[in-house]
Amino acid sequence: MIRLPLATITSACMASLMVVATAASAQTAPDAARIHAADQAFIADATKDVATQRDAARIATSRSTDRDVKAFAERVSSDNAKISDALRAASPRGVDVPKNDPDAAVLASINNLRGADFDKTYIEQVALAGEQKALSAFQAEIASGRDEQLKDVAKKALPTIQEHYAMAQDLAKRKHLTAQ
Repeated sequence: MIRLPLATITSACMASLMVVATAASAQTAPDAARIHAADQAFIADATKDVATQRDAARIATSRSTDRDVKAFAERVSSDNAKISDALRAASPRGVDVPKNDPDAAVLASINNLRGADFDKTYIEQVALAGEQKALSAFQAEIASGRDEQLKDVAKKALPTIQEHYAMAQDLAKRKHLTAQ
């Protein structure tokens, strides 16, 4: 039987425990992805706003009778699908990003409307108010976010969202609605 000093055995045990603890922490850190509250709020708000805009735009392409509203909706739907993909790709690993979590109340408010009633409600509640809400979420991430990838997505998407908002304001003016 080999006799080792107690200090050697203790050191070996401590080293083994350190290796196990380091390995366990390396495995759980990405899954537990602790991100700043501003970044977490951005992920939740931005994905909801973008999904709502995208889904409402899809409804608009089938329910609206106005070619300007349809053209706006098609543009928003296409652009927001790209923004949604970019948000998902930039989110830290282990953070739950809703794939499709639109605001059901907004969609319900336009879902059963047609023609001029649809166009008015869509322009006021979705195009103007919704784009303004999305603008706020993306601007807040740029100002307060800590995750560089998320901030980069917000910076790249902001001009598109600003353009959507300007288009919505122009659309509201042409349809004699109050632009926000």
